[in-house]
Amino acid sequence: MNDATVPLMQAVRLTRRFGGLTAVNEVSVALQIGHVHAVIGTNGAGKSTLINMLSGELPVSGGTIVLGGTDITAWSQPARSRAGVGRSYQRTTIFPELSVLENCRLSAQAARQRPWQVWESAARCPHSGSVARDALERTGLANVATRAAGLLSHGQKRQLEIAMCLATRPRVLLLDEPLAGMGAAETDSMLTLLEALKSTHAVLLVEHDMDAVFRVADVITVMVNGEVIASDVPQVIRTHPEVLVAYLGEEH
Repeated sequence: MNDATVPLMQAVRLTRRFGGLTAVNEVSVALQIGHVHAVIGTNGAGKSTLINMLSGELPVSGGTIVLGGTDITAWSQPARSRAGVGRSYQRTTIFPELSVLENCRLSAQAARQRPWQVWESAARCPHSGSVARDALERTGLANVATRAAGLLSHGQKRQLEIAMCLATRPRVLLLDEPLAGMGAAETDSMLTLLEALKSTHAVLLVEHDMDAVFRVADVITVMVNGEVIASDVPQVIRTHPEVLVAYLGEEH
């Protein structure tokens, strides 16, 4: 079988309970290189909880997570990160007082720590510097590398978060609402970036911008009240009766 058709990360019947509340109920998703897999749903549908389980920030109550053929369900978030699972957050998580390059370099350094070389300046590490510059090139931020991160536009800050994620050398990208608050031009720039990244990464995209989702997604999974009601290509999801009623608010 062609490797491009094999899921790099697969979640099978993932469930998460908070006391008597089931936030995610037996949700399955398969992420593969070459695809942007979007997860949509109204607030409270369980999308962020799903990402938190995939990234290792929340333990699962049931189900299995497999990465590259290895069961990682019990792995910690740092272990998953080292194995190639990267994520971004709804809220900006940059270091505003540091330069754009330094933000990326710190991410690269965290992914490849060298505690035995405590006598060397971390800023002079050729590996982390090279990885950071490469991440900025890929995200279109190389021309603002020396600028303080806090002075970037909102869209550039979101791009920087993805650059910081790329600096950890992930194979899987879990992106939680990267388009939030963006204008049309910034959205176009981010979608172009996602199109480029999917050729080398398996991408899970949680997003509320439906126009953007239908432009960039190869597969769309729709969640309602913690459960999947549909998962298919955009053309099918756009006219799916249950989706039209439950999410898009239309009678069909």
